[in-house]
Amino acid sequence: MLARVPSLLQHLRFEVSTARNADDFLPRRTPRESPTLLAPKPSWVVRTESNVRKWKRKTPDPSCVVCKGTGRVDCHCCHGRGRTNYTQSVMLPKGEWPKWCKICGGSGLDYCSRCLGTGEYRDIMGFRFMKMEANPSVDHGKMHA
Repeated sequence: MLARVPSLLQHLRFEVSTARNADDFLPRRTPRESPTLLAPKPSWVVRTESNVRKWKRKTPDPSCVVCKGTGRVDCHCCHGRGRTNYTQSVMLPKGEWPKWCKICGGSGLDYCSRCLGTGEYRDIMGFRFMKMEANPSVDHGKMHA
């Protein structure tokens, strides 16, 4: 290993001494070659590992009838706009800043009240009145002794 290091240094010194200018170290491109795509900013390409499983979210079967399986509905306070001022108009007037909805945090979405955000079909929650069968032997109007 130690014998290889000096020979490597001598080789590098030889290349530097024989180089005429700094352009000799840059790769040369012929005019016919297409220019390579150089990105001035870091790219946002996400590379995944080969053994990572990607889970695709399944829509529940049967899905919720209110949110259609998404689990989210338009916010009741801002009507899905995400802001509480000028909710009836698409764009704000000039010079107005949005007042973000405190219920949905500006997203315009809220959890579905029927399925509680799961997207699965559920029956209507609440009180259910059960029909009581009248027993013919018991007379509700009169008391028997």
